[in-house]
Amino acid sequence: MKPSTELFQLVKSLSKSEKRYFKLSSSLQSGEKNYMKLFDAIECQLEYDEDALKNKFRGETFINHLPSEKNHLYNLILKSLRGFYSDKSAAAILQEQIRNIELLVDRALYKECSKIIRKAKKMAYDYEKYYFLLDLIDWEKTLVEEEYLRGDFDKDLTKLVKEESECLEKLRNLAEYQILYSKINYVFRTGGYIRTGEEQVIVDEIANYHLIKGKNTALSTKAATACYYIKGLCATTERNLDDTHTNFSKVVKIMEENPMIMRELPKRYVKALNNVMFSYMDYGDWENCNAMIEKLKGLAKLKGFESADVQLKLFTYPHNAELLVNITRGNFEKAITDVVPAIINGLDEYDIKINNEEVMLFYYNISRVYFGAGDYKAALKYINLVLNNSETGLREDVYTFARLVNLVIHYELGNYDLLDYTIKSAKRFVAKSQKNYKFENVFLKDFKKLLKNKDTGTMQELFQDFKNELTEVLKDPYEQAANEYFDFISWLDARIENKTFAEVVISKLA
Repeated sequence: MKPSTELFQLVKSLSKSEKRYFKLSSSLQSGEKNYMKLFDAIECQLEYDEDALKNKFRGETFINHLPSEKNHLYNLILKSLRGFYSDKSAAAILQEQIRNIELLVDRALYKECSKIIRKAKKMAYDYEKYYFLLDLIDWEKTLVEEEYLRGDFDKDLTKLVKEESECLEKLRNLAEYQILYSKINYVFRTGGYIRTGEEQVIVDEIANYHLIKGKNTALSTKAATACYYIKGLCATTERNLDDTHTNFSKVVKIMEENPMIMRELPKRYVKALNNVMFSYMDYGDWENCNAMIEKLKGLAKLKGFESADVQLKLFTYPHNAELLVNITRGNFEKAITDVVPAIINGLDEYDIKINNEEVMLFYYNISRVYFGAGDYKAALKYINLVLNNSETGLREDVYTFARLVNLVIHYELGNYDLLDYTIKSAKRFVAKSQKNYKFENVFLKDFKKLLKNKDTGTMQELFQDFKNELTEVLKDPYEQAANEYFDFISWLDARIENKTFAEVVISKLA
């Protein structure tokens, strides 16, 4: 059985401050600490090597039961992290306060208990922590019942019951928005944009749901941000630029006006900013787009955005945006010198922490950059990294277009013998997907014509026919999404006009 790497990944995920806290708290414990030997050894490894650990500690008793030692260390690290963040998150503070309330009630210290409940309830309301609020109301009811037994009838239990009911309603409301978010997010993650009538039906069902279409349906600030975020995603899948910009801007505004909620949902705030940034890119508003890129980068040093999960987004979003800005504006050489090295360094730094989808998008767009610069070998290297590391269900839209771009790169390299097999593979993949999109089918049909006639004198005519057919397909609103993945028309124009790809892209911006 392959050794488990969970402990290695947890150790590698720790910041310098978290490691220092763990080692300091461990030093306060008496006795031999074999787990610290194991921690130090794993911390030094670049890749997890269990055989190396066994060899390093050969002769020591604890290595004979390594699985249990690893499990013990794993739990100690988690305990240390809970302590490290015990005063840094609302959830941790509220959990601690609820424990304190229970201890005080057990000791019949009801007055002191009431003070803690009041403070904790204010925090729960401020951060919209309704699950904790239910616990606090329950404890408050316990205290009211105790006061009734003592003959004190000043407190109204009915008000607490009503407050509890309102809290439950807000939880149900928020849960319903979370379900809708999961549905629209699934549509976006698998396909990116609406490209069929069936996909339109799914998005319309979500967009017309009463909690999305109605007014004042969100019962909390968190629910309001979810509502507008869902509206924004619906608009994005339909490529409705104005609605996309409006709704994601509302999410940003709400969260900036409610900093406590922003601290609770930093990832949602970062994602909303990212979507606003992309809307500026689509508008061609480069000044505001670049301002949003810098704003995202600046968040990395602010309080509330320290978690590794959020830090990853603050690396991937602005750097991917910089790639796309340079691709759109034809600044391919600038992207290669100014953006790509930072991305490669970041991928090395974050390594196992970064998810495959974001790595895939980086490689895909880096391939586009090198293609635009005319470095087709480098473009092929990165498109192969996309094609060789695919996962079922992971951005199938990007993976599909990566196959088409792969054909264009091989064509530019003159790998005609290899293309005969590659185009058959692409056709099988498109057919297997059962999506039956017109753009892919027309592209593959006309691309095959190029291969069949590569030695004839009719190439210019074939390229022009190819362009005409794709242009006609792109008149279909459902097919226009193809433009988001690669500028196939500019590639054909470059061939027709005997220009470089970069020259054609830049000329269209004039």
